[in-house]
Amino acid sequence: MEVYEKIRYLHEQEGLSQRGIASHLGISRNTVKKYFDGSHVPWQRQGISGRYPTVGTEDVIDFITSCFEADTTENIKKQKHTAKRIYTRLVEERGFTGGESTIRRLVAELKNIPAKAFIPLEYDPGEAVQIDWGEATVYLKGKKMIIHLWCMRECYSADIFCKAFYRPNQESFLEGQVSGFEFFSGIPQRIIFDNARVAVKEGFGIHAKVQDQYSAFAAHYAFKTEFCNIASGHEKGLVEGLVGWARRNIFVPIPRVDTIEELNNELLKRCQKYRDHRIVDRQHSVGTMAEIAAAKMIPLPKYRFDPSKSVLARVDDFATVRFDHNKYSVPITYVGKEVTVKGFGNQVKIVYQNRELACYSRCYERGQSQYQLIHYLELIEQRPRSVYNAKPVKATLSQELIEIGRRLSGPREMVKLLKLYANYGEKKIVAAMSGLSKQEISIQQIEAQLLAIESPLPLHTELDIKVEPHRLNKYDDLLKRRVAM
Repeated sequence: MEVYEKIRYLHEQEGLSQRGIASHLGISRNTVKKYFDGSHVPWQRQGISGRYPTVGTEDVIDFITSCFEADTTENIKKQKHTAKRIYTRLVEERGFTGGESTIRRLVAELKNIPAKAFIPLEYDPGEAVQIDWGEATVYLKGKKMIIHLWCMRECYSADIFCKAFYRPNQESFLEGQVSGFEFFSGIPQRIIFDNARVAVKEGFGIHAKVQDQYSAFAAHYAFKTEFCNIASGHEKGLVEGLVGWARRNIFVPIPRVDTIEELNNELLKRCQKYRDHRIVDRQHSVGTMAEIAAAKMIPLPKYRFDPSKSVLARVDDFATVRFDHNKYSVPITYVGKEVTVKGFGNQVKIVYQNRELACYSRCYERGQSQYQLIHYLELIEQRPRSVYNAKPVKATLSQELIEIGRRLSGPREMVKLLKLYANYGEKKIVAAMSGLSKQEISIQQIEAQLLAIESPLPLHTELDIKVEPHRLNKYDDLLKRRVAM
C-alpha cells in the first residue's frame, strides 16, 4: 500500500515519469507501470477482466489459443482439445509446473464459458438410488488387468455398494443391482442412471425406451427407472463421486488378489465400514441413515431374479459344454445329456435338473477350455496310459507336480497321485515331497508323509504308563502254610 501511495504521489504531484519514479524509489519499472495510472490497486483482486494468474503467462495463453485455432481448422467435433488435454500437453511439451485447475480456469475464461450452477437436491428415505460403472486396475494372480467397478448409492443416506466384474455386460448389470438391493435390504422407488445400452433400447433421458429384459427386471422388483440426459453427469453426481472415491480409497495401492471373489469380499467389507462414516453437515452416520432408508424401501421379493444368461447345451464326448466360444467340463456320466449353462457376470454354472454340476470363473476370451480333474478321474483310472497326455491333468496340475508324477513307477501310480491331489491339494503334496529322497519315490512314501502332516502323532513329554500292582496275598498265605508244615 505504501509503495502504491508513493508511486501515485510522485506521478500526480511531482510529475515524474515511470523511469524517474523507479529510479527514485529503487523498485522495478514493472511495479511502477502496474500502479502508475491508478487502473490497478493493491487491495482489489482482478477477475476475468483483469490480469491472469502468474502462471498464466503470455506463452501459456498463446499455447491455449493455438489449441483452439487447431480445433477450428480440423473441425472434428469429437476430437477437440479439452482443458485436461491442454494441461497435459503444456506439462509434456512446455514443462508447465502449475496446477490443472489453473488451466481449466484459463480455458474457461478464454472461451468465455460461464461457470455452471447447480440446484442442491434432497431425497426422501428410500426414494432413489444412483448407479454407474467405473474402471479400476488390479493384480489378479499376479497379472495386471482392468476390472469394471459396479457402483450403487442410496441418495438419502449416501450408503454405498461396490462390486467388481470382468465385463460391464447385461448379466453383470443385473447382478450388480440384485446384490445392491440385498445389501441395502430393500428396493428404492426409482433408480437413476445413464443411458446404458444394456438397459436402453433406443432414445435417451425421458425419451428412452427400455430393453425388454430390463423391463421385466424392473417389474419383478417394482421400481421405476429414470435415465439421465446425455452429457449430464451431475444428474447422478452422488454415484459419480463414489466411483472416484472407490478408486482413491480402495484401489490405492493397487490390490493384489488371487480371485475376483476375494476382491469382492474386500469391497463388501469396505462398504460395510463406510457406514461408520459421518458426512459433513449431517446429524447421523451413514449407517444410521441407511437403516431409516431401508425401513421405507420396498421389501425384497420372495424369489430372487435370475440375472444370468442361460442357454441349453448338450454335453459332448469329451464331457464338455460350449458357452460363449469357450468349453467347460462336467462329470463324464453326463455325456450326451442336455444341461443348462448359466453365465453370470463373473461365473459360469452348469445345471442338470436343478442340480449344480460345476462352477467356473467365467472366461471372456475365445477358444479356451476349463477342466475340473475330478470330472475325469474315474475315466483316467480305467485308461491309465492316458494320464500323462490328458488335457484335464495338464490344465490342473502344476509342472512341478507333473514332474513328481513322472518319478513314480508308472501311470497307475500317477493315477493314485491324482487321487491324492483331489483329497489333499497340491500344496500339501509338495510339502510332503520335501521330506523324501530326490531319486526314487513311491506313492506309499507320499501317503505316509501326508498322513504325518495331516495327523501328526502326539509327543509325550512325561511317562504316562500306568502299571497295576500285583496282589501278593495268596503268596503270603502259601508261605504261612509251608512254615506251619
